[in-house]
Amino acid sequence: MTKIKSVCVYCGSSSRVDQVYKDAAVELGKTIAGQKWDVVYGGGRVGLMGLVADSALAAGSKVVGIIPRHIQAREIEHTDLTELHIVDSMHIRKQMMVDRADAFVILAGGLGTLDEFFELLTWKQLGLHDKPVVMVNINGYWTKMVEAIRFIANEKFMRDEDLGMFQVVNTVAEVPSALNSAPHERFDPSTKWI
Repeated sequence: MTKIKSVCVYCGSSSRVDQVYKDAAVELGKTIAGQKWDVVYGGGRVGLMGLVADSALAAGSKVVGIIPRHIQAREIEHTDLTELHIVDSMHIRKQMMVDRADAFVILAGGLGTLDEFFELLTWKQLGLHDKPVVMVNINGYWTKMVEAIRFIANEKFMRDEDLGMFQVVNTVAEVPSALNSAPHERFDPSTKWI
């Protein structure tokens, strides 16, 4: 098992969300820093993204942001990070985030978070990475999504074993244990079609 040194966090950039999600973002930043892990994330200063970054920085963690130029141009990048990488596209951003992280945590978010989560699972299913993925189901936010994924498996559009590509926890406090105990299993992509 690879020792975790950095955790990529995917979450929403909206600030208009319920306080329970904001509190979870702050708690996650502190929790990651408490494990002496670095944070890798999308580089924004707004919404849950900014809260994770700020709380991790305040608790002593290094925070690496990766933001596409077209988003950075809107002046929403976080300017107080340990590192900020401005890249040319979303594709480069997502690849760098995966490359720089040893594990992934999914907090509540919108379409961008969904895109990143499903790309992570697809890449894992295809054997492109074997890193742990933990979804934090604060306030039942991801319950229907998890049910949909189980339905996909029930309908045989994915294997039942693929449900093990990610773990679901209900609290931020469970994240370190879930990441540390996750199997680093390299999936054989040829089994995807069997």
